[in-house]
Amino acid sequence: MAELDIRLVEDALDAAAANAEFVAAHGAAGAVATFAGMVRTEAGAVDHLYLDWYPGMTEASFREIAEAAAARFDVSALAVHHRCGRVDAGQAIVFIAAASRHRRAALQAVDYAMDRLKSEAALWKREGGRDGERWVEPRAEDLKDLERWTHE
Repeated sequence: MAELDIRLVEDALDAAAANAEFVAAHGAAGAVATFAGMVRTEAGAVDHLYLDWYPGMTEASFREIAEAAAARFDVSALAVHHRCGRVDAGQAIVFIAAASRHRRAALQAVDYAMDRLKSEAALWKREGGRDGERWVEPRAEDLKDLERWTHE
């Protein structure tokens, strides 16, 4: 069974520190793959995201995604750290890391987990900027990215 580290973070998310912590704990596995996502500015139109969450439900959705990724790709450890609340443009919003004996499993686990988080996690996003706020739904390309995992 893979070691899972699921965190819902209301304060700043330091992806470099999370990476160093993960590598220190799991680097001996042989391969570590990571992904850090930042809030885009969308050409100045977006200055923040606000992520609504439901305590317990949101973490459970992260855990289900992490468990599925770990089982599917034979990783020894997987971390999913995600911001909630207000996240300003340029700040880290998500950090995902996977450790395995071989690079492909780690890379695929991170990619799979991110695709599922983007479209299925129990988080509700609002963009805020010069034109006010608007709800953000998964885009067609996000759903297409997710669909590719059902055909493997």
